[in-house]
Amino acid sequence: MPSKAIQWAMRPSLLSIPVIAVSLFAQSRRPVTDQIVREVQQSALLIDTHNDVTSRTVKGFDIGKDAASFPGHEAGLTDINRLRQGGVGAVFFAAYVAPEYAKDKTAAHRALDMIDTVRHDIVAGHPNDFTFATSAAEIEAAHRQGKIAALIGIEGGHAIEDDPRLLRDFYALGVRYMTLTHTNTNNWADSSGDARDRSVKHHDGLTDLGKEIIAEMNRLGMMVDISHVADKTFWDALAVSKAPLIASHSSCRALANVPRNMTDEMIVALAKKGGVIQINFNCGFLSQKSAEAYEEQRRKGVKEAAMKEYPATLADVVEHIDHVVKIAGIGAVGIGSDFDGVTCTPTGLEDVSKFPNLTRALLEKGYTPDDIRKIYGGNTLRLMRAVERARQT
Repeated sequence: MPSKAIQWAMRPSLLSIPVIAVSLFAQSRRPVTDQIVREVQQSALLIDTHNDVTSRTVKGFDIGKDAASFPGHEAGLTDINRLRQGGVGAVFFAAYVAPEYAKDKTAAHRALDMIDTVRHDIVAGHPNDFTFATSAAEIEAAHRQGKIAALIGIEGGHAIEDDPRLLRDFYALGVRYMTLTHTNTNNWADSSGDARDRSVKHHDGLTDLGKEIIAEMNRLGMMVDISHVADKTFWDALAVSKAPLIASHSSCRALANVPRNMTDEMIVALAKKGGVIQINFNCGFLSQKSAEAYEEQRRKGVKEAAMKEYPATLADVVEHIDHVVKIAGIGAVGIGSDFDGVTCTPTGLEDVSKFPNLTRALLEKGYTPDDIRKIYGGNTLRLMRAVERARQT
């Protein structure tokens, strides 16, 4: 039975408070104790929909060891011990395929390497901690067994080399979402990353092949990920897809005005179709000051250095979550940290072990335990089930 502290936090009078009344709850709330934080954390199934530790494991890093022990890398934000400390129940590990592989025509080969590092180095290498999962039900089964569910999402649609047959092969290997683009526009979808580059051939969103690929993703039961895409690509994907979309690691443009983030109009439209925006922890996507500092240094050729002069904070993450809830509802938001894919993370959320800090901050903001369970995993599971149902029909 839950403790008296958690019974207080979960009592019906609090759970029934609508989101618009959160501020009233916040004014009258009781102090958030360590015990409440622990019990809320333990009651949630925390799903992080984007983690790039695979870019380290594919080079030899053992996720069972301290993340700081692998030489030659600035990041080091994810390992088994830290995942356990953070209460993480499931991770979509990124099969990230950098744009240069498209230029070298080795994108599919790289995708296979990245899939293998999840299946072999992470899951098979640590069977007591990880279980490979491909569905919402398998995530929940792993959680009941006390294991971390490991899933795969391809980052960069150029990985399929314009061939739906490869898409089907990747699905058979366990891939359950694909980010339509990375920072590069590919042969069938425009990216937000090179929208101003006149040397790039753009398509004004999706081509006919792009629409065919989304239809095939729907048929397979693979989530369509619109992080990194150009705005027109998003709207095209939303119109074409028969299943809800996921933004696996994006944040709010209203709070940090960068092309990688989603506008309010996009977030609301995503939510109306059952989709979820998973908040990205990259400083430059959370804080306007950090974004502006990064852009200034980028123009000078000093990549990312200035972000650390204006780091984001835990409060910024809560603000992005809160913004989505206010404009689109509690069912529209989740977590897609991008840990080990970025070099600047928020103060208070420096690595995967720090999620209890976010739990505390959300409770202090006035979110109920039920709200937090939705944000941490419930919304993602609902989205996955909707995609799985669309496949069946």
